Amino acid sequence: MTDTPTLINPGSSALKADLDWSQVQETISMLCLAMAQIQTAMSDSSESVNSVTHSFVQIAEDSQALVNICDSLDSGDDLDAAKAQIRALTASLTGQVSHAAVSFQFYDRVCQKLGHVNESLSHLGELINDRSRLFSPDEWLRIQNEIKSNYTMDCERLMFDLIMSGAPLNEALNRYHQEYDRMHKKSDDACDGVEMF
Repeated sequence: MTDTPTLINPGSSALKADLDWSQVQETISMLCLAMAQIQTAMSDSSESVNSVTHSFVQIAEDSQALVNICDSLDSGDDLDAAKAQIRALTASLTGQVSHAAVSFQFYDRVCQKLGHVNESLSHLGELINDRSRLFSPDEWLRIQNEIKSNYTMDCERLMFDLIMSGAPLNEALNRYHQEYDRMHKKSDDACDGVEMF
């Protein structure tokens, strides 16, 4: 995983605007959010690509083992032992293909996350460009609420809340990853024993 940039996150004060409220502070918080979203998309996709790569390596090894078993069959006497090995290898292949198919879902997640970044930056650009809205804390809060409502995972909403409250990016990203890992462990436990094909 790449290092997180060191931009200081001031947090949003749009909910409790006072005399020190600043649209510059709000802009920086929104930029911190975009940076965090990009970082999580990159790290999540990297993890999935590694998993897919491992699955394909295992598939290739199992396929070669099947070829070797078939090549070693000389007579009918070897057939019963070979059948058991072939069954075990095909079960392994089926499992690896299922695992690879699930891991490929990272593409959808990356597209969704980068879509959120694009939408967030688009809203930010529109707000900054509209002087009638730029200096209104309510407008900043409305955009933040709209962005948060588009998140589908608890770990994304947690990261959003942390960044908007002024947490450092590293802390928000660490908490995101903890929640993401917990969510996937729970999902993996629920899928144990489920046959994909």
